[in-house]
Amino acid sequence: MKPVRTALGHVLHRHVQDIVHDALADTRVVLVNGARQAGKSTLTALVAATRRESLTRSLDRPGVLAAAHDDPVSFVEHDGLLVIDEIQRAPELLLPIKYLVDTDPRPGRFLLTGSARLLGLRSLPDALPGRMETIELWPFSQGELEGVRDGFVDAIFQLGPGAAPDCQGTNRRDLAARIARGGFPEAVARTDPRRRSRFFAGYVRDLISRDVQELSEIERADELRRLLQLVASRTGQLLVLESLASDLAVSSRTVRRYLELCEEVFLIKRIPAWSSNLGRRAIATPKVACVDSGIAAHLLGHTEQRLVEFGSPLGSLLEGFVLMELYRQATWAQEEVDVYHYRTKDKVEVDAVLETADGRIAGIEVKASATVSHADFRGLRLLEQHAGEAFAAGVVLYAGAESLSFGPRLKALPVPALWRLGAA
Repeated sequence: MKPVRTALGHVLHRHVQDIVHDALADTRVVLVNGARQAGKSTLTALVAATRRESLTRSLDRPGVLAAAHDDPVSFVEHDGLLVIDEIQRAPELLLPIKYLVDTDPRPGRFLLTGSARLLGLRSLPDALPGRMETIELWPFSQGELEGVRDGFVDAIFQLGPGAAPDCQGTNRRDLAARIARGGFPEAVARTDPRRRSRFFAGYVRDLISRDVQELSEIERADELRRLLQLVASRTGQLLVLESLASDLAVSSRTVRRYLELCEEVFLIKRIPAWSSNLGRRAIATPKVACVDSGIAAHLLGHTEQRLVEFGSPLGSLLEGFVLMELYRQATWAQEEVDVYHYRTKDKVEVDAVLETADGRIAGIEVKASATVSHADFRGLRLLEQHAGEAFAAGVVLYAGAESLSFGPRLKALPVPALWRLGAA
């Protein structure tokens, strides 16, 4: 597998690259979907380089985009692999693609990239059902940055809480550094906090002024930025529309619309609530987090140095950081898992709940403190009672140095276990 070379001066492998190759081997159309600047173009270029007669067309180029609009049928005609970058810019290409793959159903005909989840929610189901596989590409995971394959999601189900990770502990400064850095390749490459802040500022500004405006005409872009700041400040908290609407002095309907737009361009992620009652999950209140912790910290004006200080929002940002790492790992894990949160009517919570396709459950609680106690397992014990035999393991990830047992299926692990437990 060829590596992704970045401005860091060394090579980084993207774990989903093998998944893209596998998908092209048996699927007619493959879509790599994810945030701008997450590395989609680099990834697809590496994949295309391994295939003879591949051709890449980027719809970010005005002339190429004009050709796609003017003659979509001719645009998609190619005998080999055709890579189309930023497909959401020309959705009229989808029907000609459908026709081509229906008349010639060879696998590996098209490799598409997209930077808007709107594509998957509205256009593609009408155009390419049963013909396409969608693969999420997130910003770098911690394992990718360290050159290992993060295996926590698989290990927690395969090995249970008895597995002791081969890793050192951590501290507030290390966690603050990881959170403030985030996972976007350009941000990771900038070691100067001021230069990194300039990247985040430009990224958010350009995404609102360009991508969001393309999806929906919004009257006041400043309201959307303020909403993002509120979401960042409430990372790991319940997403209550009325509260956000009150703080913004807009209607709940407007807030709902803004949140949908932010999720469609991969700025935020809503985490649904877990319940053993499938019907209840659809109506329970979700949590919310920023897709990238670096952007969240930037929106709140917190540098690494400020996050180290006591009284900073390190705890809530760490929870969002862990949630997004779990979503990253779910992309390449052998186990098919969904990510939830758990909260009872008595406000007992578990930060993250992983559920496999066959119904097994693992709970993860996140603590920014260097010590852990019996009380920190309250939510996990309740989840264990609720899930019964389906409960595989409960883990408290904390900013300490030791792996500690708190019961047959309960354990406290240092936060780095998240990317070193089961690492390959």
